Amino acid sequence: MAPDVHTVFVCLLLIYIKESFQGPHEKRLLNNLLATYNTLERPVANESEPLSVKFGLTLQQIIDVDEKNQLLITNIWLSLEWIDYNLKWNDSEYGGVKDLRITPNKLWKPDVLMYNSADEGFDGTYHTNIVVKHNGSCLYVPPGIFKSTCKIDITWFPFDDQHCEMKFGSWTYDGNQLDLVLKSEEGGDLTDFITNGEWFLIGMPGVKNTITYACCPEPYVDVTFTIQIRRRTLYYFFNLIVPCVLISSMALLGFTLPPDSGEKLTLGVTILLSLTVFLNLVAESMPTTSDAVPLIGTYFNCIMFMVASSVVLTVVVLNYHHRTADIHEMPNWIKCVFLQWLPWILRMGRPGKKITRKTILLSNRMKELELKERSSKSLLANVLDIDDDFRHVGISGSQTAIGSGSTNFDKSFSYGRPTTVEEHHSSLGSCNHKDLHLILKELQFITNRMKKADDEAELISDWKFAAMVVDRFCLIIFTLFTIIATVAVLFSAPHIIVQ
Repeated sequence: MAPDVHTVFVCLLLIYIKESFQGPHEKRLLNNLLATYNTLERPVANESEPLSVKFGLTLQQIIDVDEKNQLLITNIWLSLEWIDYNLKWNDSEYGGVKDLRITPNKLWKPDVLMYNSADEGFDGTYHTNIVVKHNGSCLYVPPGIFKSTCKIDITWFPFDDQHCEMKFGSWTYDGNQLDLVLKSEEGGDLTDFITNGEWFLIGMPGVKNTITYACCPEPYVDVTFTIQIRRRTLYYFFNLIVPCVLISSMALLGFTLPPDSGEKLTLGVTILLSLTVFLNLVAESMPTTSDAVPLIGTYFNCIMFMVASSVVLTVVVLNYHHRTADIHEMPNWIKCVFLQWLPWILRMGRPGKKITRKTILLSNRMKELELKERSSKSLLANVLDIDDDFRHVGISGSQTAIGSGSTNFDKSFSYGRPTTVEEHHSSLGSCNHKDLHLILKELQFITNRMKKADDEAELISDWKFAAMVVDRFCLIIFTLFTIIATVAVLFSAPHIIVQ
């Protein structure tokens, strides 16, 4: 057992000695490196050459896209690599120490900032340690929450794509002193990206730019990454478009409601108010900008116009339905449009009356002939609705009166003073004409009353049928308008649904 204990003791001693010498080597190395190190010196062997800095970034998460303020908030890890000429050592001279972690305020580091930053402190990175290797390679990976400006294009909202740029470059070193190089030609690193519930990440390409600004004659180098994102429209489809279509379809049902129910106008106004409240809720989620009209805003305005128009036309329908002959007279153009041609186009008809193009032309011809016939008849024929042969009836009646007058003549001759034939005929003729005039007057009054009642009933029926035709016409027109508007909005979008 003794040799075993001795072996274990020797191993522990060697391990202890190795660890005890590691600390002093790193301390001595740090003292030697930083003793004469100047953080203001650009670490290059030849000052006439630019220092090459490899730049890349890793996109971790899209935190928020603020459409109203046109801001993009992201969680990103930057990656900067360069060779520091003053930080090289031989690892064998320092106990095999190959790398060090040094705070950035002790070393020179490139002053790379995001040009289009909207952060209050402008630089949203957390200053981590710089990993320095024995060959002078420096790796600086600061994470940060970046708030960048982004031009939001809401033309196709909520079926929109957004391209937000993030421009990085040195703030004081020009291209002759510091040269930024893309770490990867594919752009940003997306391997650790956390999926966002509102936005779908398409890509993040990067490009190197060399720009000469108006302030300075030297060229400045920057690296610009473009975050290409697409809005997930499933939420907006089921919470904006579907409710709007349902509300507009309820407005269409108002044209199928009978006017006598008394709720036709109430239904239209209620739907209009509900749509207005719904649009106010939608407006809060829409970007407040006047650069462009959102696609969903155009659709909602069309539906709002349709519902408001349905309320106005419902008033017209109720007006037509409740018109009477004492107040309104139906113009000829209304008879032609709403009683003949529109019912024929819409395939509508009254019970027992089938409206066709032939019946329309025939009825118009019959009305013209009836007017001509009535203008050529005498008053009595028009009143009694008979043929104009009353003159023959008058002659035979006169002869009958004369015949009966001869008998009276004989009686009057035998009992009283003798009368002449002329006196007797004149007195008898005046009596018959007076009675006939009274009879014709009564017949004319009764006939006019009956005809007026029939005309009033027919006119009221015509107005109600015209209201029914307007209802059917509006139902078809607004149904087509709603379908066409919905289909046009959906198919004009770059994409419909992104889950």
